[in-house]
Amino acid sequence: MDMRSGRRDKMKLMASSFPPLAQAIQNYLECRPRAARWLEWLAGREYHLAAFPDRPQPVVVIAHRDRTPARAAQLARAVEQDWMEVPLRCREMYGDVLARAPGLIVVQLRRKNVCGCLGHRHVIVKEIPFSEPHDAFGDATVGEMDIAFDPVVRWLALPLTDTALDTQFIAGSRLKEFHDQRLRFRLLSVLLHETHHMVAPQAPEDEVRDRSLTFYREALGSYVENARASLSFTIDRSFSRLGKE
Repeated sequence: MDMRSGRRDKMKLMASSFPPLAQAIQNYLECRPRAARWLEWLAGREYHLAAFPDRPQPVVVIAHRDRTPARAAQLARAVEQDWMEVPLRCREMYGDVLARAPGLIVVQLRRKNVCGCLGHRHVIVKEIPFSEPHDAFGDATVGEMDIAFDPVVRWLALPLTDTALDTQFIAGSRLKEFHDQRLRFRLLSVLLHETHHMVAPQAPEDEVRDRSLTFYREALGSYVENARASLSFTIDRSFSRLGKE
């Protein structure tokens, strides 16, 4: 009996709305030789697919340890849901980058990097199922990066803004929701930052960083503005002080 059959059945349901490339990759991962899948199971390796809803490519493959599925789910949700909820100007900011990106982006989601960096673009694809061409990839090229989850959690992308918002939310009931949303914006910002490096490896770091920080600032600002408009200032103390400090 394949110990992962139940998990694969669940993934098939999730993949039903995926674009064609994502469905092809899902089928490829499920139909590889049993020995290869067992070795991954023994190593605790899992793959979680995510797709941007407004475009067929790139498809994001999140490679992670199976003991940390919630971390992969946060990144997947950032791609599949939060991307469409940021202002249009934020999505347009990366329209050219995503249009030129590899059709398949493999993200090695790590706990941390030895160097302390939030992420890196990889020159060579190291994740074994994607390290060599396969018919399932079609004409799509493959790129790879890593993202270090724990440093992203601690990262103050905009120190003054992040600290001020933390202070405003800390007394209210929406603090966890705010932290989760902010984390997903950070993860999405790092993903877009490294994708920018993939398509423009010669671009100055300042230029790449300025764009990703602008994306993060405007996405977070829009979220807070919408929260102010939709919640009662008097009932939920999380927002009763916003704009007053």
